[in-house]
Amino acid sequence: MSALPLHSLLVGLRGRQAGFAAVALGALSALALPPLHVLPVLLIAVPGLLALLEGAPTLKQAAWRGFWFGFAHHLLGLYWVTEAVLVEAARYWWLVPLAVPALAAVLAPFIAAACALARMAPAGWPRVLALAGAWVLMDLLRQFVGTGFPWNPWGADWAIPGPVGDVLIQPAAWIGTPGLTLATLLLAATPVFGLRGMASGAIGLAAWAGVGALRLSAPPPRPPGLVAVIVQGNVPEGQKHDMRQAVAIFDRYLALTREGLAHAGIAFPNAKPVVIWPESSSPFALANDVGARAALAEAAGGVPVLAGTVRFDGLGRPSNSLVAVTGAAAPEWIYDKWHLVPFGEYAPLWVPLAVQLVPGGGFVPGAGPLTLHVPGLPPVGALICYEVVFPAQVVAEADRPDWMVNITNDAWFGNSAGPRQHLAAARLRTVEEGLPLARAANTGISAVFDAYGREQARLGLGRTGTLTAALPGHLPPPPFARFGLAVPALLAALCLGAGLYRRPRRVPQREIIHPRREKS
Repeated sequence: MSALPLHSLLVGLRGRQAGFAAVALGALSALALPPLHVLPVLLIAVPGLLALLEGAPTLKQAAWRGFWFGFAHHLLGLYWVTEAVLVEAARYWWLVPLAVPALAAVLAPFIAAACALARMAPAGWPRVLALAGAWVLMDLLRQFVGTGFPWNPWGADWAIPGPVGDVLIQPAAWIGTPGLTLATLLLAATPVFGLRGMASGAIGLAAWAGVGALRLSAPPPRPPGLVAVIVQGNVPEGQKHDMRQAVAIFDRYLALTREGLAHAGIAFPNAKPVVIWPESSSPFALANDVGARAALAEAAGGVPVLAGTVRFDGLGRPSNSLVAVTGAAAPEWIYDKWHLVPFGEYAPLWVPLAVQLVPGGGFVPGAGPLTLHVPGLPPVGALICYEVVFPAQVVAEADRPDWMVNITNDAWFGNSAGPRQHLAAARLRTVEEGLPLARAANTGISAVFDAYGREQARLGLGRTGTLTAALPGHLPPPPFARFGLAVPALLAALCLGAGLYRRPRRVPQREIIHPRREKS
């Protein structure tokens, strides 16, 4: 029972032909990712993958078909990683054709494992449930294996820019982005069951949208009276670490800070301002350089500045940090990035070949999520770069902030899908946590989102300037913020268990014939 015209053809494929079909379907599914959001392709890709699993004669072949699907999906979805290698092409030219395929090959086994588990379930809804549950459990696993890389979950496909996406991402407040991934797989599989299945999917999607619209109909929370002045210096990555340009870069940020504060004073005369500089924006180590702090404090006129900088500890070891500068004195409020980027910020011990773009042994990781209590500001949870892609790992639960700040340097990835996918992840965190977020990106996209994930202001890619926006208020912690990954993990485990469960077959009772008793 399938509405997919090619179902019988896909079921009958063997060997390389099945592998090529898996590659084509995986590549097709990547079109649903940000920034394209062509979600209807999943109505072909997922039923097609299920057909390939149905035709796989062994679990091993089912896993291989899942591997090639996942390989192509991640190869296209993460193509932009090559941009980062090209920045250091003089040193790592040989990595240009290898980086993305290698990363895709590392991530594809998670989808392969999900497909193997799904193949163990009976065809029909049991296999659909098993695939959806196993897929989400594997997504959760890849959030923790190594340093974790939960990039491009299918739940992020719904973060469509504008009001449509605003509505469709609201269920993340209850089930998180992993839960959205689970729902996405279940909806995408409905064509397998013909017109009745697709009608059920349409009803489910309408209910989904209704829940989102109802949540957005609530009155907005009270704002804290804070205006964010986000500085976007737009410094190319090739210039950021050239010390011959350090003074000019620092002066650019100081001038933009003055300009942004002047604009904020006119547009928001009754609000308290806070200045936000992107990740590693200061060419001078602000935590260690009293002269740089004094110049920044003078430009900010006593307004707190949350700035990205490299910080050196007493042993001279660097950290990728955010510091709150309020004057020339050494900052008391410091956050060190704890989710470091493999190869870019440290050399993993589990890789025999040391490929590292940061000299000196890499960065020292911080202790974990932290809330900064800077005088004059609401408590703020700091996130540096791709730390914002980790659901349920973005705030200190024991010391919950009132808002989040995400500083990043997406200059590595140029005008590609990378910065846009990163922005979609940041937007989803606001819904999950019920907290507004201010995002400062060196080359863009800088933005402010409210606690419902609605964009309040934006400064696009490749632009130099400042973005001033009133910070929205925060919501009470939604269910996902309270219970975290346990919610989607439990839902996924229930789906997987329901799919793999087989009712014991009833054995008909045989008629028992008692021999006649002889009369004594």
